[in-house]
Amino acid sequence: MAGSQDFAEDPRNAGVLALVDGALVPLQDASVSIFDAGFGLGDGVWEGLRLHQGALLFLEAHLDRLYAGARAIAIDVGLTPDQMRAELLRLLVANRMEDGAHLRLMVTRGRKHSINQDPRHALGKATVVCTAEFKVPSVAGTGLNLHIGSIRTSGAETFDMHLNSHSRLNYIRALLEAIDQGADEAVMLDPHGMIASCNATNLFWVKDGEVRCATDRFCFPGITRTNVIALCQGGAAPIRVGDFPPQDLLGADEAFVTGTMGGITPVAAVDGTRFPAGAGPVTQALQAAYAALKDRYAREHPLL
Repeated sequence: MAGSQDFAEDPRNAGVLALVDGALVPLQDASVSIFDAGFGLGDGVWEGLRLHQGALLFLEAHLDRLYAGARAIAIDVGLTPDQMRAELLRLLVANRMEDGAHLRLMVTRGRKHSINQDPRHALGKATVVCTAEFKVPSVAGTGLNLHIGSIRTSGAETFDMHLNSHSRLNYIRALLEAIDQGADEAVMLDPHGMIASCNATNLFWVKDGEVRCATDRFCFPGITRTNVIALCQGGAAPIRVGDFPPQDLLGADEAFVTGTMGGITPVAAVDGTRFPAGAGPVTQALQAAYAALKDRYAREHPLL
């Protein structure tokens, strides 16, 4: 079994550096305080970034989302977006990375006087950490095996799925249930029993040549998801975004998930309903369109 976040081991990672509050330190030595709000409370936001041909893909959108999330929970990042770009560049240059790397940029409320829920106990300086590792997705060509689980997504009034927060317990519970059922990832339904997303990715499926996916009302609005929808709307494939019951997915001709790490990853089966081995024709067409989009972005937005 392999989730969409799995990757091939790379010996070059033994010597990489991480960025911890402005300092470049060996990855194995990188640490934060036990009084950090991210460690004690999951109080922070993060972004996953993909390095492709000298560019951090769709960096502007990722930073917009990071800073919007920080503002939503009243965290002062302490760096402007331009300063953050400079720090990310410094990290890549120090690691001699030009392609095939994955970064995880994390911002928490920082150290607290004492670990408790009250943000007024924070000492006033955010913690900013970024890991950078050579990572290539290692999902088998046969695709992912999904399970429709009992753990549901929620609206903003309960737990805002639009915040890319450090608190991932609902997603982890969904994944644990899927693993118990012999699956790789979980399909999560919304509060009304409609398809929302997977625990780590956004979910798409194809029926009669039409791509379908949930609205972002009750799921995380992924940047790869947004790009795939835009590619479809630009002519790559017909698409319908709406509210769909699980039966619609189970009657699909093909399915795939999207995310920063894996891009577009085929789905092989959902609760015993199997799809054609490998990627179906619509999935293949979108994989090609997305690869071209990445290459074009890298040419137009070089960081290195």
